[in-house]
Amino acid sequence: MRKPEIIYLDHAATTPLDPRVLEAMRPYLEEHYGNPSSVHQLGRRARVAIEESRERIAALIGAEPAEIVFTSGGTEADNLALRGVLHGTRRHLITSLAEHEAILRTAEALEEEGAAVTYLRPGPDGAVTAEQVAEALTEKTGLVSIMHTNNELGTCSPVRAIAEVCHRRGVPLHCDAVQAVGLLPVRVDELGVDLLSASAHKFYGPKGVGFLYVRRGIELRPLLRGGKQEQERRAGTENVAAIVGMARALELAVEEQEARQNHLRRLRERLIRRLDEALGDTFVLNTPRDPEWAAPHIVNIAFPPQNGEPVDGEMLLLNLDLEGVCVSSGSACTSGAVEPSHVLRAIGLPRETAGAAVRFSMGWKNTEAEIDRAVEILAAVMARLAGVLR
Repeated sequence: MRKPEIIYLDHAATTPLDPRVLEAMRPYLEEHYGNPSSVHQLGRRARVAIEESRERIAALIGAEPAEIVFTSGGTEADNLALRGVLHGTRRHLITSLAEHEAILRTAEALEEEGAAVTYLRPGPDGAVTAEQVAEALTEKTGLVSIMHTNNELGTCSPVRAIAEVCHRRGVPLHCDAVQAVGLLPVRVDELGVDLLSASAHKFYGPKGVGFLYVRRGIELRPLLRGGKQEQERRAGTENVAAIVGMARALELAVEEQEARQNHLRRLRERLIRRLDEALGDTFVLNTPRDPEWAAPHIVNIAFPPQNGEPVDGEMLLLNLDLEGVCVSSGSACTSGAVEPSHVLRAIGLPRETAGAAVRFSMGWKNTEAEIDRAVEILAAVMARLAGVLR
């Protein structure tokens, strides 16, 4: 039996490595293999590559080079931000119930260690407001952590307004921008954030590398202890090739940002229109229809019970995969879990509906024909499942 062609619509989980990025990395995987902490010429060459990458990344996000800390990815950057800042007498954290697991699980661990955490409930679109943050601030608040773009819904938060509220009370703001950096215009000098997390594999760079922006003057305790790398903020030998690749990927993403955004917006509008035409009122759209407050690459839908019976979300995704359509039910970090998405539950979706969710996340190489085919396959799969439930 001939295998179906793959339609990859899971770019919010990870993106393919851009061949131009691999070319930039190749010398540091082959000939320039020195440890950047070594003083000999191979080590010096690696150190120069890291510092040049740091400068380029900083310039692209409106930061200073010394404010960039390289990490193993978004999860480590989030952990470093929360654990690195929340200490001393101000051990109250404010965050949202719709945050990524990297934030929520770290917040839970901090609670177990004696910190106080306020979890704000997002609105139906998945975002919290600056007013909610203002009401939750106390004299003990040491950090607010609100994501830029929700990884499951694509909803964009009012980050600048939240930053203003925080700064009026002298509280730093951390922003998980893993789903935004490289895809949307993200400049820390314009957003006003004090810390910001990013991960290279979300913008066509390599896996296993990311960075944390830390505004000058913010005291950051290291998460990893050891050597003096990253100005003693993150111990461990730097992944030179990956760091070089991340800088190159971000450069390309910013250079091509307008063209990529326009293409993705067209695909997003087409996908929503095709879903409306093919599925009618059998599904709910969880992503904001207004493109002003939504990322251009994510569309999240869910299916309420059909014929009085809940749709098996796992069976839905499995059937789509068998037909070559690669999507997810939400964050790839929690795939395989039987529990419905915590984000969908946080915005008020009933458990039965949240358990039958599909997140489409498009890339700049996806085509309109792929969108049409994916919707056609989804409609056929749902027709089969509805027949079983009837």
